Amino acid sequence: MENNFEKYGDKFQQKSKYIRNKLPRHVLDWGNKPKTYKVYSHAIKKIKLPEPNFDPAIEFWSVIKNRHSTRKFSTEPMSMMDLSLFLFGMSGLNRIFPQYAFRTVPSAGGLYPIEIYPAINNVQGLERGLYHYDIQEHSLSLLKEGDFRDKVAKMCLDQNIAFTSAINFIWTAMIGRSQWKYLQRCYRYIYLDAGHVGQNLYLIAEALGLGACTIGALYDDELNQFLEIDGRNETTIYVGVVGKI
Repeated sequence: MENNFEKYGDKFQQKSKYIRNKLPRHVLDWGNKPKTYKVYSHAIKKIKLPEPNFDPAIEFWSVIKNRHSTRKFSTEPMSMMDLSLFLFGMSGLNRIFPQYAFRTVPSAGGLYPIEIYPAINNVQGLERGLYHYDIQEHSLSLLKEGDFRDKVAKMCLDQNIAFTSAINFIWTAMIGRSQWKYLQRCYRYIYLDAGHVGQNLYLIAEALGLGACTIGALYDDELNQFLEIDGRNETTIYVGVVGKI
């Protein structure tokens, strides 16, 4: 029964509320602002993605109307262009200025705490393995070589869709990026940011005629260990799976 567990969600919701005339006083320390981008300088290899090719025939409202979850995938591989479009659509740079760049998703305070780790299962011309999306370079950093379908599926509470999908996008949050400005309320905004990314995953899949589903049921620490992150400063929060229907 739920009554046997600590109601930590209820406590968080109440403690993180903003109350008029009682807002936390906080001065931004610009000298210690966390880095905007995560880069793996010692990756096994770097793979430059093709520049996104947008099909002008795709109808926006049709995509919105027909968005849905898919839980069965074919064994046909996805293309590198499909992968490029997914990554650009989930966190690509679309308006670049000398000191700042906007992305294809909104983010509280423009802090963009979400990182993307594609676990590649079935993409034409790309070896299986765990990668990290280098947002600035629109490229992939290969972190681990191998077939991780079974491992990732088990870490997603044994959901078979993570085994049969062509790609598992593992989304993490760099807590400090948001906490630097929003203190403890940052967690609210991080989850909202993850939702923006997840919705774009669905819309891209629908536009490309592919299947997608998001997964929130995770063994958090097991995924963190797989990614070799500490689970505190950076932690797994969400997974999106995609593939051919």
